[in-house]
This record gives sequence, structure tokens and C-alpha cells, in this order.
Amino acid sequence: MGTKILLVDDHEITRNGLSALIEKQPEMEVVGEAENGRDAVGLVEDLAPDVVIMDISMPDLNGINASRQILALSPSTKVIALSMYSDKRYVEGMLSAGVSGYLEKSCAFDELVQAILAVVSGKAYLSPNIADIVMKDYAQKRTGADVEDASLPEMRLSSREREVLQLLAEGDSSVQIAAKLYISIKTVSTHRRHIMEKLKLNNLADLIKLALREGLTSI
Repeated sequence: MGTKILLVDDHEITRNGLSALIEKQPEMEVVGEAENGRDAVGLVEDLAPDVVIMDISMPDLNGINASRQILALSPSTKVIALSMYSDKRYVEGMLSAGVSGYLEKSCAFDELVQAILAVVSGKAYLSPNIADIVMKDYAQKRTGADVEDASLPEMRLSSREREVLQLLAEGDSSVQIAAKLYISIKTVSTHRRHIMEKLKLNNLADLIKLALREGLTSI
């Protein structure tokens, strides 16, 4: 049986293009596609893919949070980030979520195939530019260089708070969020208060600005 692959990207044309190319590869099969992280988590449970190729900026549940949930649900699944973002904040976010690979969308398709083969064999794969970012960041931390903490603000939040943050930024009401996450409206309000306190935000407008600036949502 070949390597089962799940494609996760909010752009259909990207998924279609990748699917057509991957299906031509021996021993590789696209078993499903998802346009957001929340759907991807459900498909991982249903389809048990070997590899998930994951975008970062997507509606409803972004790639960082989705990767974390997928790997908690299915530790044997390998996740490869394929993103237009090469900023070290996103690289750090995805690596901290447990992904096995990180490539830029500008990479050649042959490199993606190489990455898939690498992670399936138990290795990690970073494209040269991403590896350079990781090494420079490691060197700065090791030498104690005085650098600004560039971690994504949402990393200060719990997993559930990160989900609520994105949904709030995308305009969902407390009632809608409660329904999507199967929690009470009161719990949503509590999460919202904690988010505001932890991120030192004063109102919803500030929260939306932060989410857009940090690429936590694709709106």
C-alpha cells in the first residue's frame, strides 16, 4: 500500500494542482482534501493518512493549531507545513506543534516529494531557507544575543483559547463559537476575557488587528 496523503489548504486551485502531481508519483495516494484545519482534524480521524500537507493561514482553525490537534490525535501521522510564510515566528509555531517538515510554497514539486519520502522514513525535512532561519535562531539563543522575542502572541494561550481567538477574529459570535466547539456561552466569555488579559488587548478591534497582523486568520 502506498503513502496516504491528506492535503489541507484553503485554496482549491492549490489542492487541485498538488493532487494532480502527487497522484502521478509511484506509491503515493491523495486520500482526502480539506479547506481548513477543523475539517482536516476530522479527516485524519476518518482516513488515517500517513502524511498531512498543511497550510498555515486558513479560516476556522489555522495550521499551527490544527497540526497540534492532529498529532495529539494521531502521533504516527507526519505533518509537513507548506506555506507562503517563512518568518521565524511561523516556523517556530509549526515546529513547536510537532510538524516533521517545513517548505515554502515557492519550492519545486520535486522537493515536496523529497520531503514526503523523508518524513515517512522517520526523518525531518526543512527546505534550505527554513533550515537557515532555524540555525540562525538557534545560534542567537545559544550566544545569548539580545534579540526581541518574536514568538507568535497566540503561543501564550491555551489550545482552546487559540481556537476561540481565531473564531472571534473571524467574526463569529459567542453563540456560534459555543456551537462549533461544543462548549457553553459562559465558557466562551471566560476564554475571551483570558485572551484579552494575556495579550493585553482592550477590545475586539485590537484582537482582530492582532490576528490579521500575525497571520492567524486568512480574512
